[in-house]
Order: sequence, then C-alpha cells, then structure tokens
Amino acid sequence: MNLNELDSVEIDPTKQEEAKKYSKIRRRLTLVDLLIGLVYLLLWLFMGWSLDLKSVLLGFSSNDWFLVLSYAIIFGGIFFLLNLPLSYYSGYILPHRFELSNQNLKGWVIDQIKGLLISLLLGGVLIEIAYAIFRRYPENWWIWLVVFLLVFNVLLANLAPVILFPIFYKFEPLEEEHADLAQRLIVLAERAGAHVRGVYTFDMSKRTKEANAGLTGLGNTRRIIIGDTLLENFSDDEIETILAHELGHHVNKDVVLGITFQTILTFGGMYIASKLMLLGNIHFGFSGASDVAAMPLLGLVLSVYGIITMPIENAYSRWRERLADQYALQTTKKGLAYASALKRLANQNLAEVEPEPWVEFLLYSHPPLGKRIKMALNSETQPSK
Repeated sequence: MNLNELDSVEIDPTKQEEAKKYSKIRRRLTLVDLLIGLVYLLLWLFMGWSLDLKSVLLGFSSNDWFLVLSYAIIFGGIFFLLNLPLSYYSGYILPHRFELSNQNLKGWVIDQIKGLLISLLLGGVLIEIAYAIFRRYPENWWIWLVVFLLVFNVLLANLAPVILFPIFYKFEPLEEEHADLAQRLIVLAERAGAHVRGVYTFDMSKRTKEANAGLTGLGNTRRIIIGDTLLENFSDDEIETILAHELGHHVNKDVVLGITFQTILTFGGMYIASKLMLLGNIHFGFSGASDVAAMPLLGLVLSVYGIITMPIENAYSRWRERLADQYALQTTKKGLAYASALKRLANQNLAEVEPEPWVEFLLYSHPPLGKRIKMALNSETQPSK
C-alpha cells in the first residue's frame, strides 16, 4: 500500500452517525446496568435479605468456607439472572443491530456459560481467600487484602494468555504468507526491549467485525496477538504502527506503573471501606467484615468508590495512551500509516472520533480518535530528530 492509498483513507460520515447512536445507547445501557447493581445491593441491605440468607445457610452448616461460597453463589447467581436480559441486549442484540457482530445465538450462549464457569472458579477462590483474610486480620484486613489482590492480578496477567484466552479464541502462529510482517513485529519488539514468544493471530471474526491487536502476558507468556479482522483489512505498515503503540506501553513501563497506580487507588478504597463498614456493621447488625452477610455492604462501598475514582483512572490512562502514541510515531516514523490505521478502526469498530468533552472526561480511557489522528498527521510535518 503506497502513501497515496494511506492518505486516501477517510472517516466515513455515515458510519460516524451510526457510531454516535451506538455510543449513546451503550452509555445509557451502562448507566442502567450501574443503577441495577446499586439498587440490588441496597435492597439486600435495607430489606434484610442478607441476614435472612445467612440464617438459612446456618441451618445447613456453620462452616465458614461453606457459608462464604454458598452465599456468594446465591447472591451473585440471582444478580446474574436479573441482569441477563440487559446482558443479552447489550452483548448480542445491539452489536447485531449495528452490524458489528458475526456471532450466532448459540455461540453467545456458550460464551456466557464459559464466562460464568470461569467466574465461579476464579471468583470462588478470590472470595474465599478474601474472607479468610477478614477472619485472620479483623482490624487491618484491608492492607492484607490489597497485597493479595496485587499478587492475584499479576499471576492472572501472566497466565491469562495461555489458560484463559484460548478458552474463547483459537490462537495460531502467523502463517507463512505473513512471515515478513511477523519478522518486522519481532524486530520492533526487540528494539523496544520486549522479549516475545512469537506473533499469533486469533479468530476475532468468529464473534465480531471489530479489529484489535495487542501485547499480552508477562515474562515467558508475553506474545504479540493480532485479530484476524485486523490482519485481513489493514496494511502491514498500519499493523506495525498499532503494535508500536502497544510496545510503547512496555517502553514506558506502563505495566509496572499501572499496577502501582491501581494498587494505590485500591489501598484508598479498601481503607475507606474498612471505616465505612464499621458504621454499616452497627447500623445493619453485622458482626464485622468477616460476617458473610456484610458482603453487599462491602460491594456497595467499593462500587461507589469506583464510580467516584473512575474519572481519575481514565485521566491517568489517557495520559499513558498519549505517551504510547508518541512512542509509536517516533519509532516508526509512519504518521500517515498510523493515522490511516486509526481511521480504519473508527470505521470498522464504529468508534466516535469526536465525542462530547464530558464523555471523554468521564468515560474515555484513551484519547478520542480525532485527537490521536491529528497527532499522527502532525508528526508527518515535524522535522525528524
């Protein structure tokens, strides 16, 4: 693909109209989902359902491990069922309505079952260990819980590419016809000091028309993954700039910095939760953080904290994403290719190029595509250093 072809890629106005409609509906659905979750938690607390369920479970066994797991399955299972119609609409009906999905209903149901089973397994382990910490450290549980979550998240990031991702997608090494691209990306990774286990493609097209790529895993599981939808519709230069952006996160140490930033926020949230739960325990009659009936209270406090801190998290993320863009442009010297790739992503993924400022401030973890495209095009006019 030559420079004239790259320069000829434009934002499709019709698709932008669709993108605005799609984004607005998704925002409303997110708000509804959030309100349902908060109301659900409040009902369990103020209607006394939480203490009632605990009493019922105590009729079967007083074993702490049994109480925690049984309560979590019932509490979470009811919410899953209540929220299922919304999940079906947002995850299946809406993408089909805007012609973004290739998935049939059977495939969607299978994905839901897979996700539910993984949540039961990982969530069960997570919540059992959390309550073991509550029982062992009743006064300063929030400190130990954050430490555990830090270790858990690092392990999960390391294992996800080889254990979790293959449950949903089929990964294959890049074929011989793309050998030049694979070699180019490996060289790019080596220049960034990222040691990858290879370049893989995965079957995004089985579910969606959207395109994506990334650098996943930690340590010996780190690899470059490219959606087949990206491979089929983007030039090698465009794919190179997209992966250069991902490698920018590695060069800028965004994994370590992100974990540190998130850990600080989590410490703050858990500390606030520990104080508010003392008041809540008195009001609702719970015996402490280790009381299984206090689970909705902890969920409520952390949910509200997450809503309040979301703009802070997103502002931090946008800053790091801008730095990754700068790295990609400085490293590849292919501003036109990157701008072209971002325009294609806008068209193919139905992404808003120019969202309203309040939407960007509250909800965007990346700078809007319009700003990123402008940065890429401006880099072409800047003298090389």
